[in-house]
Amino acid sequence: MSEDNSGSGYVEREYKRDSNYIPDRITADGADGWPVEPDRYRLVAARACPWANRAVIVRRLLGLEPAISMGMCGPTHDERSWTFDLDPGGRDPVLGYERLQEAFLARFPDYDRGITVPAMVDVPSRQVVTNDFAQLTLDLSTEWTAHHRDGAPDLYPEKLRDEMDDVMQRVYTEVNNGVYRCGFAGSQDAYDKAYGRLFTTLDWLEDRLADQRYLMGETITEADVRLFTTLARFDAVYHGHFKCNRQKLTEFPALWAYARDLFQTPGFGDTIDFPQIKEHYYVVHTDINPTQVIPGGPDTSNWLTPHGRESLGGSPFGDGTPPGPVFPDEEVPAEHGPGGIPHR
Repeated sequence: MSEDNSGSGYVEREYKRDSNYIPDRITADGADGWPVEPDRYRLVAARACPWANRAVIVRRLLGLEPAISMGMCGPTHDERSWTFDLDPGGRDPVLGYERLQEAFLARFPDYDRGITVPAMVDVPSRQVVTNDFAQLTLDLSTEWTAHHRDGAPDLYPEKLRDEMDDVMQRVYTEVNNGVYRCGFAGSQDAYDKAYGRLFTTLDWLEDRLADQRYLMGETITEADVRLFTTLARFDAVYHGHFKCNRQKLTEFPALWAYARDLFQTPGFGDTIDFPQIKEHYYVVHTDINPTQVIPGGPDTSNWLTPHGRESLGGSPFGDGTPPGPVFPDEEVPAEHGPGGIPHR
């Protein structure tokens, strides 16, 4: 999601996220007019954005690359939209657009809300279908099953859904969005409350993960995907830039080992581009960082150190298998991964 052009945290004393997304869904029965159909839709994402990162991970874990193409925006954007500045000529090669905004306006000419990633775009009409990031990934798991790879994990198992929904809601409100409430707080009181809520929940997660390998038990689920994208950005961005500085992720024994376990699992760490992440936050958030100076650290080579979580039992894919190699045109440059270049 474009967390930066969906509403300023400085208008309100307490940061309020604009959550007014396009609610359409792509489903097996096509109830909303958008049926599951391979080669029809394009997932537009950005490696810098934690909300879009979720969709990139889920698509890869489920092996949906042959069925759903992916367009990748650059790490920065202006007040209008994310842009395809990574592509030759600055245009998405499939949609032909310079800006994601064009797909929104193609469907809603008067669209005046945030232009957010991830977004699903209907390729034949070049119109946006949905940008409802939370429902989008669940639908990839439950509606696109006919196109999952052999050995794909069940990321939203029916028997766990009630508990999962509660866990994911707490992770969203207190951690995923909690770091933003800290970073964009417009008063000391708002910041203090956000800070307290964030670290109360991180302490709860530390306790939960002390004796079980994943959030829901012995295998990965969507709950892990949702937490991971915030943890991957915590020390590089949120600790300093968003003032979430009671302690670093590396100072939480269980959470840090858990994050490394996921990072080293195919489908997770191979989607993370540290330089793009830092460039996005430190360049786009000029209210917080008016100089737009990008810090050199932290050293990210520690993401590849042993995590020891195997001792808790379980395995990431249960009876299934890990995804295969990343598609060649979707690889994160090696120098942008752990221990690579410190900044752009």
